Amino acid sequence: MWRRRLGAILLRSPPSSSSPAASSCQRSRHHLLPTEEPLALNRLARLFTSQAGSDGDGGHSQKPFIAFVLGGPGSGKGTQCTKIASDFGFAHLSAGDLLRHEIASGSEKGELILDIIKQGRIVPSEITVELIRKAMEMSNANKVLIDGFPRCEENRVAFERIVGTEPDIVIFFDCPEDEMVKRLLGRNQGRVDDNI
Repeated sequence: MWRRRLGAILLRSPPSSSSPAASSCQRSRHHLLPTEEPLALNRLARLFTSQAGSDGDGGHSQKPFIAFVLGGPGSGKGTQCTKIASDFGFAHLSAGDLLRHEIASGSEKGELILDIIKQGRIVPSEITVELIRKAMEMSNANKVLIDGFPRCEENRVAFERIVGTEPDIVIFFDCPEDEMVKRLLGRNQGRVDDNI
């Protein structure tokens, strides 16, 4: 199981200045790379790039460096993934975006996904993993951020079974629930999958 073998990085999403949760983001039992620290992304990227996609001969291995990026809706996953992808050449695959794209395609699978999401359930692992696998292949990238996945243990097991590998690192954005709600209400995207 990857939790025993992989390093995980816990990032605290900075609350807005008016949030009472500000003090809770400063306390932790974990070693953190706070997102307010300007060099945090650079240190994280050095970790990625020191291992990502190298086969030892200066070329690229067939297996990309895979980072799972987790956290609640509104915790800052997408924002930080966009920055990392832009600054350090990662492919940014959002599980939610892949599902929304499939829904927008009007396919039978897309209609099924929409019904499941509207019911507040998690889309079957095999469907989500297959969308991620195809997107990874199409990106042809040697460094991949998978944003918002896995959402449960079953997702993780399905990913390892279908893709045939484990992630190289797991990043978790820890953000107080009241702050996530505030952010979700502020962004007003009206997405059916923005649930806490």
